Amino acid sequence: MTTSAPATGHTVLQKADAEASRQLTTLEGWRRFVAGAGEPPVLLSEHDLGRMSATERDLYDEDRLDHHARMLVVATSFVQKTATCGRRLVLLNRHAISARRGLIVSGMAGTGKTIAITQLGRSHELLDRARHPGVSDRIPVLYVTVPPAATARMVAAEFARFLGLPVNGRSNMTDIIEAVVGVCTDTRSGLVLVDEIHNISQTTRSGAEVSDTLKYFSERIPATFIYAGIDVEGSELLAGTRGAQIAGRFTLLPTRPFPYGTEWKALVATMENTLLLHDHPPGSLVKLSRYLHTRADGMIGALSHAIRGAAIDAILEGTERVTKDGLDAVPLDHAAETALSPLKKATRQ
Repeated sequence: MTTSAPATGHTVLQKADAEASRQLTTLEGWRRFVAGAGEPPVLLSEHDLGRMSATERDLYDEDRLDHHARMLVVATSFVQKTATCGRRLVLLNRHAISARRGLIVSGMAGTGKTIAITQLGRSHELLDRARHPGVSDRIPVLYVTVPPAATARMVAAEFARFLGLPVNGRSNMTDIIEAVVGVCTDTRSGLVLVDEIHNISQTTRSGAEVSDTLKYFSERIPATFIYAGIDVEGSELLAGTRGAQIAGRFTLLPTRPFPYGTEWKALVATMENTLLLHDHPPGSLVKLSRYLHTRADGMIGALSHAIRGAAIDAILEGTERVTKDGLDAVPLDHAAETALSPLKKATRQ
């Protein structure tokens, strides 16, 4: 009989992030996301902790681990800007018959693109529910991702998978597309979020066919399309005639690393206020805000990963506080780690 090694804070965090991303691409998962995570666990007093059995303490700690494993959504200026641009386009497209306008959110990995578009989708769906209380047959928002080396059939199948439509080896493209368009029309879909759009290359035959398929969906489904991807403006998505058509119909909203300043400090403070640790000195992370900016290279994704990972380690190791050493012990993505110049590395010593 073999036993698995105990999960580290880093692997717990990786699994949680991957699971959250996967769940969004199904209607059931998307609806769970829109519903929200619910109230966080209550941080108990030392007196209450002392009265717990070992099993009760394990369950209490597991609830706290799960809380820190969840990606915190912060209403940054970019999230708010994306919401404003997206809402404007939805309204402008409301009575459009064709040539509806769209939005491309583009930037480096870890700058909050997926957070921004999913928060736009969540707010759109909540508004739709408020306008149509008690109506359960509406699907206001679709969220799909473009797989690497995608074919047109693969992308059409992603739409079908989100909607729960059966796709098998005998299903042809026309059948899949007509089924998707029919369901989206009947359920009043108004917003389509397409992530990982940088995986499309207009310079390859399969990439061009994927682009044509998305264009066809946007013409048949009366919805606003929102794309998100890494450095889209420099990618092959906008190459050639097809790329020019996209560029002429979509507004591009670039994301960037956060500069060190008031908003960055507020981000750190907001994340620190969500920590559920028994021996963490309040405000100690805010004092490390400049170090955290250097450590994360201004990336909100890396910042969140570092703080949540260190909090998970603090529970697993029993220290119950996030420290500079604890933050340093959490491996970040390769881009954030390799962005450290000798001067930056010196500030970490």
